[in-house]
Amino acid sequence: MSMLLRAEAVINRFSVGIGYLSAILLLLLVANVFYDVVMRYVMHDVSIGMQELEWHLFSTIFLLGVAYALQADGHVRVDVLYEKASPKGQAIIDIVGTLVFLWPFCFLVAGYGIDFAHDAYEINEMSGDPGGLPHRWIIKGMISFSFICVLISSLGFLLHAINQLLGLEPPQHKRRREA
Repeated sequence: MSMLLRAEAVINRFSVGIGYLSAILLLLLVANVFYDVVMRYVMHDVSIGMQELEWHLFSTIFLLGVAYALQADGHVRVDVLYEKASPKGQAIIDIVGTLVFLWPFCFLVAGYGIDFAHDAYEINEMSGDPGGLPHRWIIKGMISFSFICVLISSLGFLLHAINQLLGLEPPQHKRRREA
């Protein structure tokens, strides 16, 4: 197995791990919502912190899920051109799209996100609601963290396209979208 194929496999394992983490967070979100509903309608008690935790979990699931969606080939692209292209043409589209559009966007958002989270940390930003969650910098830090995960996942996506372009793709490996 070539070095490029091994590198792609390692990065894909990272992306799948992010997908598992998102799935676990989804289960926690469901448990949180269940708890919140029971407390509200059965016990007639409301927790602002638990309600805020719902949107923190949802945001984290969404942000981390993007890295997994890229690896699983579940992302959005202009399929009108892509579907009609040959496998090598598709690889070129994936390479150009990653380098020209995805990476600059990820660097931009991750870079600004670091300042966004740092500012929240510096002023010890917390919920404005009584009983809300403290440490707002944690959820704001997820923005940068998730886009770093997308960058890592996109490296696996890029390596897959390079391997496809070079004809290094093993015969049993199919594009996830075709499977």
